[in-house]
Amino acid sequence: MSNSVYIAGTGPATGKSVVVLGMMELLSRRGRRIGFFRPVVEKDTISDHLIGLVTSRYDIQPPRESMFGTTHSIAREMISRHRENELYSLILEKFRSLAHECDFVVCVGTDYTAMHLALEFDFNVELARNLGVPLMPVVAGQGREAGSIVDAVRILTEFLQERKCDVLSVMVNRVTPEAAAEAAARFQEMSPTGIPVFVLPAHPLLDKPTVGEIQRALGAEMLHGDVQRLNREVARTKVAAMKLPNFLDRLEEGCLVITPGDRSDIMIGTLAADVSIFYPGVAGIVLTGGFKPAPQVQRLIEGLTHTAVPVLAVTTDTFVTATQVNTVCAAITPENQRKIAGALGVFETNVDLRRLERHIAVLRSSRVTPLMFQHDLMSRARSKRRCIVLPEGTEERILRAAEIMRLRDVLDITLLGNVGEIEEKITAFGLSLDGVKIIDPVASELREEFGQTYFELRRHKGISLQMAFDAMADVSTFGTMMVYRGLADGMVSGAVHTTQHTIRPALEFVKTKPGCSIVSSVFFICLPDRVLVYGDCAINPDPNAEQLAHIAVSSAETAQGFGIEPRVAMLSYSTGESGKGADVEKVREATRLAKHLRPGLMLEGPIQYDAAIDPDVARVKLPRSEVAGRATVFIFPDLNSGNNAYKAVQRSADAVAIGPVLQGLNKPVNDLSRGCTVADIVNTIAITAIQAQTEGMTP
Repeated sequence: MSNSVYIAGTGPATGKSVVVLGMMELLSRRGRRIGFFRPVVEKDTISDHLIGLVTSRYDIQPPRESMFGTTHSIAREMISRHRENELYSLILEKFRSLAHECDFVVCVGTDYTAMHLALEFDFNVELARNLGVPLMPVVAGQGREAGSIVDAVRILTEFLQERKCDVLSVMVNRVTPEAAAEAAARFQEMSPTGIPVFVLPAHPLLDKPTVGEIQRALGAEMLHGDVQRLNREVARTKVAAMKLPNFLDRLEEGCLVITPGDRSDIMIGTLAADVSIFYPGVAGIVLTGGFKPAPQVQRLIEGLTHTAVPVLAVTTDTFVTATQVNTVCAAITPENQRKIAGALGVFETNVDLRRLERHIAVLRSSRVTPLMFQHDLMSRARSKRRCIVLPEGTEERILRAAEIMRLRDVLDITLLGNVGEIEEKITAFGLSLDGVKIIDPVASELREEFGQTYFELRRHKGISLQMAFDAMADVSTFGTMMVYRGLADGMVSGAVHTTQHTIRPALEFVKTKPGCSIVSSVFFICLPDRVLVYGDCAINPDPNAEQLAHIAVSSAETAQGFGIEPRVAMLSYSTGESGKGADVEKVREATRLAKHLRPGLMLEGPIQYDAAIDPDVARVKLPRSEVAGRATVFIFPDLNSGNNAYKAVQRSADAVAIGPVLQGLNKPVNDLSRGCTVADIVNTIAITAIQAQTEGMTP
């Protein structure tokens, strides 16, 4: 088998971008140097949307000139002159040049825009054969019954066998959910050719163009609205020609309103309807005919602070505009993280990734990149579904992270906060959070029951029943009690709350694991070729020797739980027996205690950072150490050194720092930085779910 794959649609509108993203995600997380190649592009790599998407998301390094074989115009000319073999040779030469620099190359076939449709798939098959790359055909499943899908795949595989084309797998995309389940079951039973066949159900998020895509296609000017709302999907279009009262009755959720630019009544009425509880929210408004609102109307719109609906303007008339809008095809763009998450969710949920990997011959690598590690987090979190509670349900970053997790179908989410406020923000941000549970601790029927539990746990501290009931109105305390009672498997908070507010309830009644005297934290430091663990860089200012020993053991267990072989360095300003002083002695004693707690643990200390990480320095300072020069877990003697060190490495080495990840508790509760990004929250949620898969609770 080749260390490449050729993804090609069997016709137009197969949605092969979903498969491309899924394959890139699968391959990237294994530490391979991935190349991306398009045999034929429209005119250049800048205008090729798939090259733009992949290079943006996966940081592909080779020059863009090496990522394509030729252009459509050159290919058409060579085919018309019967110079196909010369064309294949031209593409093969560029492909081999790229493949020489990579561990794996993903090739993506043509887009059915430049050749006769009946001949284009033949062209892709012949290209795959001449490149010596196994084919992954993508079949359009929309509008087909299960029986029709099975027959189409059977005919396709027989055709490819006759053409002596190696097939890695067949992807049937955009199938209705009912037909998808039946077809998948029949393929699993049949498997007549031994070729894996995977069925991907249609996803409404992926089949609709966004307001931004329509804006770009029409060359429209944006007059008003929030640019974030340009990423909202257009469910349908509505041409407004009637009077406002009649038109309002015909508004539908997510529609794009198209109206002449001089119809101020329609525009203002639509904007008002979007913020009204009695009418559905709209995706956007397109004003036609080259007319713009009068200055007075523009001023009125600018004063509408509660509406973020994009208002676009075009010069074409209403009929032409509506026709153009209806021809805009949905696409997955680099800036639309929602569609990317939805596409990956469809692929990863419906494709047996292990089975697919067994059919891929690749060069294995021991490198672990940040992207690999983060995708491993998603894979591990999905392997054993857990429920994570997010107390800060009214915070935008939390809501966006929750949507990504829902779209990727990794785990279950519970949001805490005022239900009306959360739902209002979900609508305002244009998010898709159907199926996510929302609980208001103040109004929840669980509040009294949780208060009783809290009272029983804390009455020895002088807590009254009324005080316990009042405490359950706090989202962090309520969320922690959900974890304690088993209604959630873990909690993530801290985007707007302090660390103390987040972890205090956990310290009160979740408590530490048996044999662990301290709650501590680690950061995963993702360098370009490996992942290190730093502890404790966030919680304990100046741990004593016993506490430092427990931090070391907990950090080693955390590393091991995330697939990192623990080789622990107990850091100090001195290596081995070379230094003296109270700080060195603390680390020396902590090392002795940690070895007693975990006799089989690879652990060295005291040791300086350079001797712990650099093999050349290690050969001089500690030549017989099994940890020196190879350390993966770094334990800092105090918070001052640890916090500064992780931030220095993060900024100076352009490393990705994931954390803090709390450890030592009976059940996982993790704290966020108040400056965290949506990506930080997503990573922390995944980490919490993984911790919940392995950690039991001893009340």
